[in-house]
Amino acid sequence: MMKVRKRGEEIRHFILENVENHPKDIANLTAEKFGITRQAVNKHIQFLVKQNSLTVEGSTKNKQYKLHPLVEFLELYQIAENLQEDVVWEKDIKSFFKELPANVRSIWYYGFTEMFNNAIEHSSGTEIIVQVQKTANDTEIIIKDNGEGIFNKIQKALNLQDERHSVLELAKGKLTTDPERHTGEGIFFTSRMFDFFSILSGSVFFAHKFDNEEDWIIENHEQRSGTAIILTLDNNTARTSAQIFSKFSTGDDFAFTKTVVPVNLAQYGDEQLISRSQARRMLARIDRFKSVIFDFSGVEAIGQAFADEIFRVFKKQHPEIEISTINTNHNVKQMISRAENVN
Repeated sequence: MMKVRKRGEEIRHFILENVENHPKDIANLTAEKFGITRQAVNKHIQFLVKQNSLTVEGSTKNKQYKLHPLVEFLELYQIAENLQEDVVWEKDIKSFFKELPANVRSIWYYGFTEMFNNAIEHSSGTEIIVQVQKTANDTEIIIKDNGEGIFNKIQKALNLQDERHSVLELAKGKLTTDPERHTGEGIFFTSRMFDFFSILSGSVFFAHKFDNEEDWIIENHEQRSGTAIILTLDNNTARTSAQIFSKFSTGDDFAFTKTVVPVNLAQYGDEQLISRSQARRMLARIDRFKSVIFDFSGVEAIGQAFADEIFRVFKKQHPEIEISTINTNHNVKQMISRAENVN
């Protein structure tokens, strides 16, 4: 009996995980996955509809299934001296996660309070809107302010040529425009804890998926004011915040000493990474870490000068920093090897 119940739970979990991408053919997909009939799958679907985990739309031939929102919350907060992220969490947000596993609650507490605090202290705005949508499968929170925009603020603070350069600096970590009060770790760790993390600000959309090796930038033609951050997490993920912290930390004090630099964020469109100035952009603030991993996912080729600046000149100047690479193709490996072996 236990085996039958466990299999039923697995089938229903599969339906909930995949229904958003397969609203019309979820029954066929599930039947094929588990080797059962569509009639058997439909029993599980009806069970999920009855318990308000799924909604159904359309007639018999054109039925579509969607995740049913269990929680829909929208609130506007005025930015003032008495607005505190932990108070908002306790008063308005915490209850949405009370029945979820402790590791999930811990990730949400860290991510929400860090991002809400950023909006309070760094946005230069007057209000913050929080939107929560929770289904049987996952939860999404959007935190939006009406300030000057995170990428624009970083661009001005670091005197960067382009808003897109701000994304690269954020991805490295240890970036803050207020070093007296902040370490610059919040966005770095938050972006790596959640299933999906994105920032929309100005003309730039930056996104990171947990199971993707590369981040990406999408440029919007429409200029948007303020900053919107989207956080999405599976309600039953086994991931823990401690795992993410330890991945980028060393020593008994768990100091933030490691970083992974997504090299693809330094190239735009068909641009090739060939110059020393591009390499120096990659290397900015890297000396704050003990271990740096350059992730070449999505990078087809690099130039000799770019490779030489990072893998010979910088390494020679900073022998105390451990530099390594991942996801390099044959062409990139050859160029790096050539730079490292120059006398």
